[in-house]
Amino acid sequence: MPSFDPYPGEATTEALDDVGHRLQANHDVQAAAAAQLAEVTRQRDAALAEVAQLRAQVRHPPWDLGRAGSGGGSLAVVGRSAAIQRVLGLADQVAPTNATVLLTGETGTGKERFATLIHESSPRARRPMVRVNCSAIPTALIESELFGREKGAYTGALSKQIGRFEVANGSTLFLDEVGDLPLDVQVKLLRVLQERTIERLGSPRPIDVDVRIIAATNRDLAEAVRSETFRSDLYYRLNVFPIEVPPLRERREDIPLLVDEIVEEIGEAMGKRFDAVARRSLEDLQQADWPGNVRELRNVLERAMILSPGPILHVDVAAATPLFGRGAANAFSSSLLADVDRDHILRVLDQAGWRIKGPGSASVRLGLKPSTLYFRMKKLGISRP
Repeated sequence: MPSFDPYPGEATTEALDDVGHRLQANHDVQAAAAAQLAEVTRQRDAALAEVAQLRAQVRHPPWDLGRAGSGGGSLAVVGRSAAIQRVLGLADQVAPTNATVLLTGETGTGKERFATLIHESSPRARRPMVRVNCSAIPTALIESELFGREKGAYTGALSKQIGRFEVANGSTLFLDEVGDLPLDVQVKLLRVLQERTIERLGSPRPIDVDVRIIAATNRDLAEAVRSETFRSDLYYRLNVFPIEVPPLRERREDIPLLVDEIVEEIGEAMGKRFDAVARRSLEDLQQADWPGNVRELRNVLERAMILSPGPILHVDVAAATPLFGRGAANAFSSSLLADVDRDHILRVLDQAGWRIKGPGSASVRLGLKPSTLYFRMKKLGISRP
């Protein structure tokens, strides 16, 4: 005879509760598993991102790995020496800011490359940097080149011209050879830096500009201030964040890296391949004083590559740099080389009637910029008799 349960609802309730507990436990397990899977996925994605970043750093080394610059090629800054790393560190610190930068150093040290590197590492990199060589623009035109002009502003101004400051609005303006600016233009440049507005020639209407300034010079601006050829107030405005780019002779350990970079770059342009540089040539290149710095090194290598049949590149450094010699490898002492340099410049100055600029001047005869010749004269103690 079947048993009789007087309370069938209680059994049903207990069964349902048991099923509910099991379902909840199963849900909790699934939720925990899902959370764990999400955490594993997050860690995996983070690890993959880190791997991608490390791979990118291997392909494009950062500031401290001997080559800096997103542009690569001619825009790269090559070097692992302490001297160049110090400069790269300063550039890295100032790049994200809007601070005015003053790059100083001898001719040919690569100041423009550092300016490009700073700009390309800044928030303004989305727009191209505007370059102005202050020593290459005739004095009569430099004001309109920088600030622009209205039609009819002066005789011959047949159309309106937008100045470099307006072109660089929202970007960076690189003023190369800023020490060569005439005093009257220095006054107007100072006003622009102070007020952040310009006025085109022939117009009194102010125009707001948002421009970051990176200036460069191979002149001693502090000395120029003392000799009253450069305004002290403009100097202080430009000298917010000074960076001195070292000469090549102070970072000789970088020369093998530079040689490899230059030979590869010029070789691609020439369609000519070299397997290596002769060991003796590389030793001579490292011992040279390089008064023209990286620019002179590049010229010497390019000449050697034209003359060399390959596949090993031989460089006759003594023949390529007859005026300045080869540092410790040369039989002359550095003081004697300076005397030879001084006598040569004096002789050319006499032949040119002591004219520094213009056709037939000493700078033209020597193949130098006037500012570079001024720098050499000051360094060698040359003054007009």
